[in-house]
Amino acid sequence: MDSDHEAYILLLLSDSNLPTGSFVASAGLESYVTHGFFSDLSPATLQSPPEKMDCTVNFLRDNLSTYAHSALPFVLDTHRAVDQYLQHADSDPASPAMRRILQLDELYESMTLNHITRRASKSQGVALLTLFSKGFSQPRLSGHFDPSADLIDSRAANASVLVDRLKLLIRKEETHGHLPICWGVLTAALGLSSDRSQYLHLFLQARSVLSSSVRLNTIGPYAAQQLLLHAVRPLVDYEMAQCKHLTAGLLPSPTGDESENANDDEIRGPAMTWPLGEILAARHDLQHSRIFNS
Repeated sequence: MDSDHEAYILLLLSDSNLPTGSFVASAGLESYVTHGFFSDLSPATLQSPPEKMDCTVNFLRDNLSTYAHSALPFVLDTHRAVDQYLQHADSDPASPAMRRILQLDELYESMTLNHITRRASKSQGVALLTLFSKGFSQPRLSGHFDPSADLIDSRAANASVLVDRLKLLIRKEETHGHLPICWGVLTAALGLSSDRSQYLHLFLQARSVLSSSVRLNTIGPYAAQQLLLHAVRPLVDYEMAQCKHLTAGLLPSPTGDESENANDDEIRGPAMTWPLGEILAARHDLQHSRIFNS
């Protein structure tokens, strides 16, 4: 895909009107605030309460770190599986690529440690598949697109078949439809590179946290924009450098070499790096009142 077309896809996917989940899930931020972690009552800070923007950045740093280590491996592996499937115009959606997607989805389910995070991930994942079917698939416009002509890209047609099959399996409760899996499917179907897919996914996670912070009134909308410009990019860049080669370890190496030292940069195995955030997220439903579902 040429860089101009890829840049256009990035603009479409970064639209704040798309279902990125910031109005449904707070990524544990609401529980973090409710449990008092925006209040530092140590003697050194009693005279000058901590700046809420600093607390927001602290949460954002820890949240992005654990999310990058746990989700980006699944985004990468799913993207590779879908891209491989779409390169073969006559392949069956029940091919090894689909089986790999289902295996990755099941592994992500088992590695997500609390039901709150699972609930948010599933609702956002299904929303992304619906977005592709209703918002990004090839339209049937008379006078512009002829269904019988060769103008309909076989890759796009295969992508629609794959997404529809995956949505059916989710409705039949034969798979879960977690967010990183569905994001990998969506971006591969649109032809976005794996690196840009991972980077945008991490950026949208950061933006969702800041949107949640605005709804919780811990920072204002202008402060959120300041953080997006000055704080988010270095955090995303750092986590991408640390995690963009991580894999879930279920798929064969792209080089075809299965030896342990086939690629020293591809460290296999996702991880959770922030136990406190996991505990606080699991306590979300225990709050007396709450704004977010997750």
